[in-house]
Amino acid sequence: TVMLWDRGNYPVSGGAPEEAYRRGKIHLALAGEKLVGEWTLVRMRPRPGEKNTNWLLIKNSAPPHRAPVTGAARDDSVLSGRSLDEIAGGAPAVRAAKVAKSRRTPAKPGKKKPAPTTRRKAPVGEPAAFIAPMKALSVDAVPAGDWRLEIKLDGYRAIAVLNEGEVELWSRNHKSLTADYPEVVEALREVPCTNAVIDGEIVALDDEGRSRFQLLQQRAASGARPRIVYYVFDLLHHDGRSLLATPIEERQIALEVLVGKKSPVVRFSPVFETDPATLLASVREKGLEGIIAKQPGSRYESDRRSGAWLKCKVQGEQEFVIGGFTPPRNSRTHFGAILVGYCDGKKLIYAGKVGSGFDRRLLEALHREFKQREIASPPFANLPLPRKPRFGLGMTASAMKKVTWVKPELVAQIRFAEWTEEGMLRQPVFLGLREDKAAKDVRREAAPVKRGK
Repeated sequence: TVMLWDRGNYPVSGGAPEEAYRRGKIHLALAGEKLVGEWTLVRMRPRPGEKNTNWLLIKNSAPPHRAPVTGAARDDSVLSGRSLDEIAGGAPAVRAAKVAKSRRTPAKPGKKKPAPTTRRKAPVGEPAAFIAPMKALSVDAVPAGDWRLEIKLDGYRAIAVLNEGEVELWSRNHKSLTADYPEVVEALREVPCTNAVIDGEIVALDDEGRSRFQLLQQRAASGARPRIVYYVFDLLHHDGRSLLATPIEERQIALEVLVGKKSPVVRFSPVFETDPATLLASVREKGLEGIIAKQPGSRYESDRRSGAWLKCKVQGEQEFVIGGFTPPRNSRTHFGAILVGYCDGKKLIYAGKVGSGFDRRLLEALHREFKQREIASPPFANLPLPRKPRFGLGMTASAMKKVTWVKPELVAQIRFAEWTEEGMLRQPVFLGLREDKAAKDVRREAAPVKRGK
């Protein structure tokens, strides 16, 4: 007498499963209804005279949140709900109605069998809809303890909503990105599900495979097509069921299985279970932006910055609100520099001038946006500055007379060396405009982590 004891998914890491089998060591994660965790299968060396091949199953880790399955649920069939004795005795299935629904209906005689599809019949449940993304808390030191680590990507946060083959892409502030990234939309149509909500980041990769926000901006300005990839890292809804309360390990295992490894456009963002300081040092060496640390066992907290997710950067880069611009000088046209700041409560705090990172086309395009938003008085609450800053020219009352002020609506991505003691940006560079974040949500983030910290 046999039963189906558990069911679920099992992604295999470390390359192709067939190659791992030949090597005799298979590392896999189980995401079942009873078993959840990471395991390794190791082929044992045969003893003298032994003909059969033996494998050793080693349990590596299990999510600390998952309590062991006990009682009848541990021993019964996951399909019918019956014990071995009940199956042997012919007892009716506890879940007979569900089992009957899951069986395929044979094709009627004389009718052509429909072509196979990657999408399954819709289960009972809610359709997929936009979910505001969870936010990471910026920190200036490497977090201690055990964390699930990911590479911090430099692109557009994007929520993908899949419903019966229809795909929508949304920015974090619920603006449509669907028409902007047709290659991502087409790749998501191949995901084998009825409906889903996926969290990820759309990036443009340079020749070395690093995500670069500037490449996305150049694509928008000139129509050039850099290599676009949608790195996905969380599954919020799947086939009619919300996964927001499901622990992160299970959400990510299910997502990795769902998207697979075939698409060059939609990729699962790797998870590293290592020392955060070690990974951060590697990220710094490779010229990447930083790391994201996520708390094991945590749920998905929509539109919240609870501290269960942390972002740790190795270089200064964040969004700032544009509040004005200076007149052009020498051979430059349209404007000289932009004045940027961040929100502190309802106040806009001046953080410095940005005069590099612009080409002729960008100067002209930004100037058109500025002219539509001109206002008479400065939007910054802390101007004029009480004294000259250590770096750069002070925004004195005299200097402010030359500035054209604009309504603080446009958000710019700025890279910079550091924050000065006076709260000004040192060596800032303009990377591009962001349409996926409202000006009122721009806050000063933690400083980059220094070497050895």
